[in-house]
Amino acid sequence: MSTESKGIKVRVNWLRFMYVYTIVAGGIGLGCLVAPGTLSLFGYPTEEPIWAGVGYSLTLAEAIGAILGLRSPLKFSPVLLLQLTYKVIWFVAIFIPLSIAGQLPSYAIGTGILFATFVVGDLIAIPFRYLFAKGQ
Repeated sequence: MSTESKGIKVRVNWLRFMYVYTIVAGGIGLGCLVAPGTLSLFGYPTEEPIWAGVGYSLTLAEAIGAILGLRSPLKFSPVLLLQLTYKVIWFVAIFIPLSIAGQLPSYAIGTGILFATFVVGDLIAIPFRYLFAKGQ
């Protein structure tokens, strides 16, 4: 289902789906904040608490923005833009170089697959023309 806003097509159902997906990820972030070391149950190394906390806090903050996005999908689409941006940066700065060097830990493959689903979903959902239209 698409709507027209100033002549720009918006995939509202995709936006809502990505908000729900982001809320689920935020729940994982909350769980890791409350119970540090949770990911070690899935083969991840024990996290350095400060930087892991930054990452989990970001994930939780995105989820809070996504909750608001369920009510106003277009207004909160910058939440998904932030998510898309940092995940693409992670791929370019971390995942790809470690893969090329043959130093990518096996547990990071799952993270890469998960992040890829967010990147593809965000690219479909984010109304770029709406976000960057003049006169907003």
